[in-house]
Amino acid sequence: MTSRWADTDEDAAEDARRKAEKAEKKRLKAEKQRKADEEAQQRAAADAKNDALNGHEYDHERPSKRRRLSHDNIPTTHEEERKLLRFDAPAWQPCRSVERFDRLNHIEEGSYGFVSRAKEEATGEIVAIKKLKLDAARDGGFPVTALREIQCLRASRHRHVVDLREVVVGGSGTGDVYLVMEFLEHDLKTLQEDMDEPFLPSEVKTLLLQLGSAVEFLHDHWILHRDLKTSNILMNNQGEIKLADFGMARFCGDPAPVNLTQLVVTLWYRSPELLLGTSTYDTAVDMWSVGCVFGELLTKKPLLQGKNEVDQLSKIFELCGIPTEDTWPGFKRLPNARSLRLPSNSNNAHGPIVRSRFPTLTNAGASLLSSLLSLNPSNRPSAKEMLQDPYFQQDPRPKPTAMFPTFPSKAGQEKRRRQASPNAPIRGAAPGLQGEMDFSSIFNGREEEEKGGGFQLKVV
Repeated sequence: MTSRWADTDEDAAEDARRKAEKAEKKRLKAEKQRKADEEAQQRAAADAKNDALNGHEYDHERPSKRRRLSHDNIPTTHEEERKLLRFDAPAWQPCRSVERFDRLNHIEEGSYGFVSRAKEEATGEIVAIKKLKLDAARDGGFPVTALREIQCLRASRHRHVVDLREVVVGGSGTGDVYLVMEFLEHDLKTLQEDMDEPFLPSEVKTLLLQLGSAVEFLHDHWILHRDLKTSNILMNNQGEIKLADFGMARFCGDPAPVNLTQLVVTLWYRSPELLLGTSTYDTAVDMWSVGCVFGELLTKKPLLQGKNEVDQLSKIFELCGIPTEDTWPGFKRLPNARSLRLPSNSNNAHGPIVRSRFPTLTNAGASLLSSLLSLNPSNRPSAKEMLQDPYFQQDPRPKPTAMFPTFPSKAGQEKRRRQASPNAPIRGAAPGLQGEMDFSSIFNGREEEEKGGGFQLKVV
């Protein structure tokens, strides 16, 4: 019996067909190559003939496609040397270690980092080092607040913004990240707590002009600070201030994004639209904080010290008046405004009392403060408009920084001891406005407050 795998006549015929097909392909390929060689020889002969006619000696060793560039029509001299343009690419360098700095003393702890005073071992320069709180990242990655802080500080090279020198890492592979910044002796909050009297009017104007200059620079470069307060305004012994703590800052275009969080700005400096839950805001939130800082510089005490979000709104309405559709169009459409219970009647008694709260302030100063603390964000001046206000042109004129008094530095010697004050909001925290808020009794209680009775805020 013949095996099923034995070669048959059909197999032999198939093998012969494949061999013939393979030989034909090989012949066609050789024919194609022969024609290509003949065409190349013909082109070479034609080029040689053209060169002979043009008076050039043909070099058979040189490929025909290479042509020598001619600079005959460029007027040059033999003494002139041609120089090539060279671009030096920046070399990649890893971050330095924090072990190159000798930490001297702890200064403070913020919402997003620990700040210490340190000395660089190589140069002996005193700097401030901020250790970032990396545990704030939900997925174990680098916190977005830290990325924004580094990005915004890098883009904010201004005389009145703290200078970020470099970013260093912890030793022994700990994964810690530190920001190395210039060191300033004071912050306005701690400084005012130790002062017997508030700043003089001329000094307030100088500080406010410097603050406005820094805020104008940030806003011109599309940066919202979102946590302006006296503890984030540093001051040296030459009377110059610098903005610090950009943990809540971020870039923001025009128009602003519609998904911004309202959990920004420390409570005492937070604008009413943020308290009412808006997710669309712009530079006006920073200008409200500037107004709060303005009032604090005049009295040495925070202007609006609310215990919680509801109490903060109560103090704002007490100072700035009850909002209406005329003074603040559309405020009732804000998310948290639905639970407001406001007085039904609207008269002059419900207006702002900034003028009476600051009796020694000039009319121009009271007008500027009132505009900064306008409930309607669109009525607040920009930083540029604030710097051009007539208040700064009146006597007393702003005091030169060289004439500012000097103070002993707590940050340079010991840990700062501060009075109780709220911290910046933590990213991902829940808003505190809950229930129905009754503000109808605020202005009925003004006379009681003058007698020591205080205001009552009802939350249903």
